[in-house]
Amino acid sequence: MTIHATTVLGVLRGGRLALASDGQVTVGSAVVKHGAEKVRSAAGGRALIGFAGSAADALALSERFEAKLDAYPANVRRAAVELARDWRTDRLLRRLEALMLVGDPETLLMVSGTGDVIEPDDGIAAIGSGGSFALAAARALARHTALDAEAIAREALRIAGEICIYTNDRIALVSLP
Repeated sequence: MTIHATTVLGVLRGGRLALASDGQVTVGSAVVKHGAEKVRSAAGGRALIGFAGSAADALALSERFEAKLDAYPANVRRAAVELARDWRTDRLLRRLEALMLVGDPETLLMVSGTGDVIEPDDGIAAIGSGGSFALAAARALARHTALDAEAIAREALRIAGEICIYTNDRIALVSLP
């Protein structure tokens, strides 16, 4: 049985970071949850985390990322690199199946268990089942409108929800100035 669970989009624009996600969790051909929370604030509001994949794995990784942020305060990039290194090399962590978007008002990164820490060239990144749809919509909006990060993230998720059957219109959004 295939579990499809996520569309998460990050937009860094004008000194603001917005992470938005849909709320749908699908098992096979059935929607089992409409309002899952996939984005949240971290490190006392200094950073944001969005995740795709197994919820338990993503929450475990979120806790580890917060610990790295405590070890490297005000350095999201270093915390992400250290998490990716641990995730790739630790025998237990290596089995965790998730992707993460992490960032602050200066940095947006995609982090994976293969050791990848990717910073998008244009400040826009997406993960999950509807990630490609949301990414395309966000890039078009960023290039052709003056919308802020939050408005781009929200509208791009709406568009992805119109296309991707694994994405709904119950959008959660968190942002940092």
